[in-house]
Amino acid sequence: MMDDYRRSWALRYLREAKAELEAARKMPYIAPSLVLEAVRKARNAIYYSLGEPAFIENIIKETSEKTQTISDPVLRCLIGIEETVQELNQLKQADGETTMKQADNLIELASDIVETLTGEITKD
Repeated sequence: MMDDYRRSWALRYLREAKAELEAARKMPYIAPSLVLEAVRKARNAIYYSLGEPAFIENIIKETSEKTQTISDPVLRCLIGIEETVQELNQLKQADGETTMKQADNLIELASDIVETLTGEITKD
């Protein structure tokens, strides 16, 4: 069961991620930094909905450093999310439309995860 503290942070990060992405659509001249901030906040929303973010980050880091195949689908998904965030961080000025689409997909995934784990509807 999720406590109120983590629930409120997960929902807050998710709201902020959606707002950052919307702002990126309206202000293309600063879109790269807004998109990056949006995906980081979406990732944080997921981490807070799963447990203690520092603990989740450590698990992901340790697991991704190993070269073995990861059989746990949740952990595989979390590592994929982290890889996407890192990829977007390095691409910053790349194709804006592709980056925006990746960010949108990640925020949608975060919404689904947070909704499932908090039981609260997050759709606008």
